[in-house]
Amino acid sequence: MNQVPPPPSELTLAATANAVAWARRHTIDVLQHWRFPVEGIEVARLLVSELATNAIQHAHPPASTTARYAGDAAIGTIVLKLWPTARGVLVAVSDPDPRLPTPQTSDSYATGGRGLLLTQTMANRWGYYPEPSPPGKTVWAEIPTQPKNEITSPVGGGPGITALVMGQVLTALREL
Repeated sequence: MNQVPPPPSELTLAATANAVAWARRHTIDVLQHWRFPVEGIEVARLLVSELATNAIQHAHPPASTTARYAGDAAIGTIVLKLWPTARGVLVAVSDPDPRLPTPQTSDSYATGGRGLLLTQTMANRWGYYPEPSPPGKTVWAEIPTQPKNEITSPVGGGPGITALVMGQVLTALREL
């Protein structure tokens, strides 16, 4: 008997401060419904948080392409998509900025710039592609059903600090 995979999920959000929390909540709800393993849900929650945060920073279209009404500032949108795959789940976040993502180097005291580094570490693979119409880009990551060993092994920063713990701390700080 063949099982039909669940359909992809898509959620469009206004690019506002609370969109990241809604993206995380939606991801958890969908993956729980799909019976995705708890460890994989935690990794997906962290990576959706990072990708959505980056997308929101780039979601406001340039003024030249936005019709503005008296007193109204343009609010961009981001789109979160989730697809089940044979190896896990694919998460993708789209925004209207055509500039492609570039991993940043940050010092240990920086408060940002680690999103793509965490994505590279925690995902099976990741990438991006331009969106031709409307212009923009989509950044995607494939999250494994079980986290990779390297994200549960200690990293620089002290004993017991893993990439997963570091991601959880960064996400918790954003939720404050």
